[in-house]
Amino acid sequence: MEEAKWYVIHTYSGYENKVSHSIENMVENHNLQDLILEVKVPMEKVEEHKDNEVKIVERKVFPGYVLVKMVLNDDTHYMIRSIRGVTGFVGTSTDPVPLTDREVKRLGVETVRSQVDYQVGDTVNITGGPMSGFSGVVNSLNVAENKVTVVVSMFGRETPVDLELAQVKKVD
Repeated sequence: MEEAKWYVIHTYSGYENKVSHSIENMVENHNLQDLILEVKVPMEKVEEHKDNEVKIVERKVFPGYVLVKMVLNDDTHYMIRSIRGVTGFVGTSTDPVPLTDREVKRLGVETVRSQVDYQVGDTVNITGGPMSGFSGVVNSLNVAENKVTVVVSMFGRETPVDLELAQVKKVD
């Protein structure tokens, strides 16, 4: 079986959530869970200033588009194209173009969970970035945000350095 990839579906403006729900219902009704894995309408939280008040509202990151992780074949292509509100896939009408791995990562569509073999208080070596080659002690760890703070001794001072989880290795 072919590997599932992320595709971008173009919709009428304002139909993104309706299309998303329609795809999810179609998947459930036709048992397509192995072909259509995930449907997303990327949202972001934005501050809105109005009448001297600040509100946090959710906005669509890509108005008029829905992202779908799926195995593309003639049946899934036809089913999605036939949903009300869908105008087509990004790409040509007969050959939708999937997002590249780099685009998926940049858009933050998929979150990659990292596992770490170190914890707060452990001594680690920094293996990437401008501080590569330094050692330090883990001060804080946030796996969900892919961040670690390491305290490094530089010029006789303790200096906290923010890094990505993959830029640090535990000292054995």
